[in-house]
Amino acid sequence: MEFAIASGIGVLVSTGVYLMLRARSFDVILGLTLLSYATNLLIFSSGRLVVGKPPILRDGVDATLANYTDPLPQALVLTAIVIAFAMTAVMIVLAMRSRADNDSDHVDAGDMIDRPGKES
Repeated sequence: MEFAIASGIGVLVSTGVYLMLRARSFDVILGLTLLSYATNLLIFSSGRLVVGKPPILRDGVDATLANYTDPLPQALVLTAIVIAFAMTAVMIVLAMRSRADNDSDHVDAGDMIDRPGKES
């Protein structure tokens, strides 16, 4: 299962970097979102992948790592999901404002308008 998770993280990172290098605002936002998903999977897999074991202590079961999964990566990923969602919402608002002001969704649309001799 670790190989599948590592492969998924690799695909998400490579796709995210590819999209971030493009000149369109929507592609950059989508690339950052994919990178945040890859980071969440990396944090989640750092707590060792365990299937079918609870993260909360139960009565009658020894409190060892053999009987439970580590709840800290799950809590960190949950926090990271909320932060990534808020960051994506802010970036979408900024991209929409930039498109409204510059009539273009290029990430450097404002620079292209200000240069003499350049057309948008």
